[in-house]
Amino acid sequence: MSLSLFSLEGKIALITGSGQGIGLAMAEGLSEAGAHVVLNGRDKGKLETARAAIANSGRKVSISAFDVTEQAVVEAAIATIEAEVGPIDILINNAGTQKRAPFTEFPAEDWHDLINTNLHSVFYVTQAVTKRMVPRGRGKIVNIGSVMSELGRPTIVPYTATKGAVKMMTRGLAAELGKHNIQTNAIGPGYIVTELNKALIADETFSGWVKSRTPAGRWGETKELVGAAIFLSSAASDYVNGHLLMVDGGLTSVV
Repeated sequence: MSLSLFSLEGKIALITGSGQGIGLAMAEGLSEAGAHVVLNGRDKGKLETARAAIANSGRKVSISAFDVTEQAVVEAAIATIEAEVGPIDILINNAGTQKRAPFTEFPAEDWHDLINTNLHSVFYVTQAVTKRMVPRGRGKIVNIGSVMSELGRPTIVPYTATKGAVKMMTRGLAAELGKHNIQTNAIGPGYIVTELNKALIADETFSGWVKSRTPAGRWGETKELVGAAIFLSSAASDYVNGHLLMVDGGLTSVV
């Protein structure tokens, strides 16, 4: 009985930025839990490869290649998904990017790119999805924040600004949409081994700092975010709302 709370059988889940890395790991996990996952990204070839891998395991998967930073494109894509796949029960806002530079030299175009990808996309996709969830009286929204939703570090000031905003958007959505039986929560990954972090992992000084700063003493793996994603997408979290669940090896709990 208790394990059935985590079942996603019969649910449809859209995961943005799920052609690789954290998004793909979550898509694989939710599909294993029974969900029909819809993969999103701008690279259709990468999405097709990911789709084939999941489908070959006998699980339900579709792709929807669209740019989450274009509001009109987002609205059209969500309408198409709902018409062709079915009503979206779960939305995981995972699409994001990172750019690094000293604040006094940070290019304005990079600032705008971070805001568009990490913040505007969450607004556009969540609005398009929840306006359809509200009449149905159910839904799960999971935003991907960061340890940088809580902490600051040199050279990534704009990134921390976007992730702090995602945390507060999560709380605002919880306050507004809770009455419609829609739970909005977030996951705060720590330092995770992904393709985008290859340079940082290869940097012995930085990697050593991560390991010394994290009580677990290591980088995290993408698969270690799956349990949190399933929990926040399932009936097991029906009375959890507005929460930022850190999956960071204990990093944000220590000084």
